[in-house]
Amino acid sequence: MALPLLAVIAATTAIPRAEAADLTETALWPNTPAARQQAETLLQRLNADLLSHPSATLTLDRWCRIHGLASPARVAAEPVHDAYLPPTAAQRQLLAVAPDTPVIHRRVRLRCGGYVLSEADNWYVPSRLTPAMNHQLETSDIAFGRAVQDLHFRRHTLAVRLLWHPGTSDGGGEMHIPARVLQHQAVLVLPDGTPFSEVIETYTGAVLAFPPH
Repeated sequence: MALPLLAVIAATTAIPRAEAADLTETALWPNTPAARQQAETLLQRLNADLLSHPSATLTLDRWCRIHGLASPARVAAEPVHDAYLPPTAAQRQLLAVAPDTPVIHRRVRLRCGGYVLSEADNWYVPSRLTPAMNHQLETSDIAFGRAVQDLHFRRHTLAVRLLWHPGTSDGGGEMHIPARVLQHQAVLVLPDGTPFSEVIETYTGAVLAFPPH
């Protein structure tokens, strides 16, 4: 099926419905031009890594390991209950499913150690996963990308929303890193091109929860 082209969206234009939890702590970064430039470079690097790999989960595993956020550096999914969002007609069209085909919504906070690195909304078609994958997703804290990695899926990014640009220093003291810094919307497809999941991922300021180098 044809998929929409990637759109880079300004911070004033919202991808609907995904809201990151304000459960982040960041390291104390000095409010200097050099530190702001480093923060900008790191966020651009994370964005590029997410765009160039199929699994956001495994990308965050690597990010957590490289920057020493936790040991072991393994992302786990913390389910957010009472957050059910039924799929819209547009989402069903994107997933190529009929109006009566079951589509499950799962919202999680992706944690690495004590840090919530992102909050993800995921609408997936359980009939396109294996029974074992569905069981894991229903009964454990496994992240979606880890649960379905044996599908050898591909990721098509639909939109990127840059929520924060560090910019230039406005004085001394500490840099304010906001709770939300980046958002991605993507569809995951099987090797034959069949879509099975749409995700909206909001990355938190905790992706910078380490001292500047």
